[in-house]
Amino acid sequence: MPAMACVDAAVPPLGYGFAWDGSLPAPGTTFPGGTPSPAATTPTGLPWSIDHSAALYKIDGWGAPYFTVNAAGNISVRPHGAATLPHQEIDLMKVVQKASDPKVSGGLGLPLPVIVRLPDVLKDRLESLNSAFDCAIRSAGYGAHYQGVYPVKCNQDRFIVEDVVRFGSPFRFGLEAGSKPELLLAMSSLVKGSPEAFLICNGYKDHEYISLALIARTLDLNTVIVLEQEEELDMVLQMSRRLGVRPVVGLRAKLRTKHAGHFGSTSGEKGKFGLTTAQILSVARKLHSLEMLDCLQLLHFHIGSQIPSTALLADGVGEAAQIYCELALLGASMRVIDVGGGLGIDYDGSHSSGSDMSVGYDLVEYASAIVRSIQFACDRKSVRHPIICSESGRALVSHHSVLIFEAISAASPDQASIEPNLAYLFDALSDESRADYRNLMAAAVRGEYQTCVMYAEQLKRRCVDEFKEGLLGLEHLVAVDGLCDLVSREVDSADPVRTYHVNLSIFTSMPDFWAIGQLFPILPIHRLNERPVVNGILSDLTCDSDGKLDKFIGGSSSLPLHELGSNPSEGYFLGMFLGGAYQEALGGLHNLFGGPSVVRVSQSDGPHCFAVTRAAPGPSCADVLRMMQHSPELMFDALKHRAEEHVPVDGVESLACGLARAFGSMPYLVGAVGMSGDDNSDESQVDGGCVEEDEEEWECMRCLNV
Repeated sequence: MPAMACVDAAVPPLGYGFAWDGSLPAPGTTFPGGTPSPAATTPTGLPWSIDHSAALYKIDGWGAPYFTVNAAGNISVRPHGAATLPHQEIDLMKVVQKASDPKVSGGLGLPLPVIVRLPDVLKDRLESLNSAFDCAIRSAGYGAHYQGVYPVKCNQDRFIVEDVVRFGSPFRFGLEAGSKPELLLAMSSLVKGSPEAFLICNGYKDHEYISLALIARTLDLNTVIVLEQEEELDMVLQMSRRLGVRPVVGLRAKLRTKHAGHFGSTSGEKGKFGLTTAQILSVARKLHSLEMLDCLQLLHFHIGSQIPSTALLADGVGEAAQIYCELALLGASMRVIDVGGGLGIDYDGSHSSGSDMSVGYDLVEYASAIVRSIQFACDRKSVRHPIICSESGRALVSHHSVLIFEAISAASPDQASIEPNLAYLFDALSDESRADYRNLMAAAVRGEYQTCVMYAEQLKRRCVDEFKEGLLGLEHLVAVDGLCDLVSREVDSADPVRTYHVNLSIFTSMPDFWAIGQLFPILPIHRLNERPVVNGILSDLTCDSDGKLDKFIGGSSSLPLHELGSNPSEGYFLGMFLGGAYQEALGGLHNLFGGPSVVRVSQSDGPHCFAVTRAAPGPSCADVLRMMQHSPELMFDALKHRAEEHVPVDGVESLACGLARAFGSMPYLVGAVGMSGDDNSDESQVDGGCVEEDEEEWECMRCLNV
């Protein structure tokens, strides 16, 4: 029987307190109207296993074929997907230890949070995409080939772009740019790629953008300028005459087909980008009049990211293919149809077409729907099959990046209880409040739990009003709060949600969660052979009420977690998965928290099955201050001058070293990892001076140019 019923059978006389101590029931107990704790999700007596964790966090749904749970209870990466051999799996906890252990212990000394990049996974994603299209083309007897492009806006990191070009070279894989700096990095990257790879120039354009794209053609890059607005044609014609370069032009069609989800807001007749059918016809006629219709070679469209179903995809592709055929019949030298982005990923593992968090198809079904739709339209109008291009960014890079962060602490569970001898406190209540109290006790005896909640809320509101009016003391209010909180906890939930404080900025590292409600798989990367016994939400470091994770895949408002270890140095580490697209590019500097540290990890035949090929700490405090137009050097000088005025002479040097250390450190907290790192070694040497590292940091700070 719930604790609420542990009172005398009769209603206690006025002024008597509760006859129980307010202690919680055993884990797994469920009260009427409550929800079971994680501890109750497995039948009593059945040992917890890694299979239970895999099912609980839906790892086999969203993580296949790249993530699994190993025998040690840690998340393992399968870098080559389904082709990964058992001895090639990479234990993420070993990667974290290698990255965060101090250098004197053989680690890299990187502070957390850290992004673990897995280029082998990126390579497998790219190969899988090309393989899916090759299979669909062969099966259908399609008369052309596939060659995609990576939209660099998804993640402009230098090494990611270089990996895409290198891994994609055998497939003639190219890049898509949407701004002048993106075009510059695409140009410089593609000089090492396949000469046939496309350089697709999207986005709004000015004369400088168009001039740069035409220069790319003079460098023998396979550049296509895609017109987003009709007036861009005049700029293209003007700049091509000035530079003496004959352009290759594409058109972005504004289709009638509309994606109803959040990511389809730019699709449809009123979409942000593209030309209407009337404008497309106008551009074609103008090029024909100038004897430049041969320059028109590509049709592009985009019906939105995370396209949920192949039915919607086929509808949009079919509409675009009809436009493509009409342009070809008008005499344009059409040879490419660019189906844009939209290839979605399964964030929640449900394989469902009913939400923005999942998709109801796989790579093979996606490719087949596109090939069949284009082939059908072209065959009906006897138009040569075009090269198929897609701008798949999210599907390429999301899986290859894992954000690892640490839970620093957890809010203590609210163990509200009522002391046995508080009669004098309840005697001081007003007549109305005492009536609420009596009714509450009577409902508890009768087992009417929802009625208990109603009277408890009414009692609390009344007592708060009386406290504000000065009619009730603080002790009385605390007693009433304790009573009402206990009622709420015992009736509403046997397992209250606790807050875990994590060393992370939501706004910097997963802005889509805050901005558009995008959910990512989040779970502990270790201890998965243990039963999680806490339902928790994650609160970040920022001074903002939105800086928390309180929605998770599967529709849950809490995440099953383990109790934090009693030894702070052990650490409790969580990972956010499928976040390799957009999050880094969109992240801001809220509270001046910069980006995480980064390590690149490749599969190897060494003892740990991986090798770190690159490691870099995240931006320092000085770095993020510079981004906001501050001068760390001048700030340091001002503070040092202040110290010379107010601090004893023998303490100035030590204080200045501490300031230099602060400017050079990352903005995040020093958690379990890094507590014994290089930066904290030799702390015992505080006798009137600085350790050697401090002197180097101070000297570096003093010598920096403003």
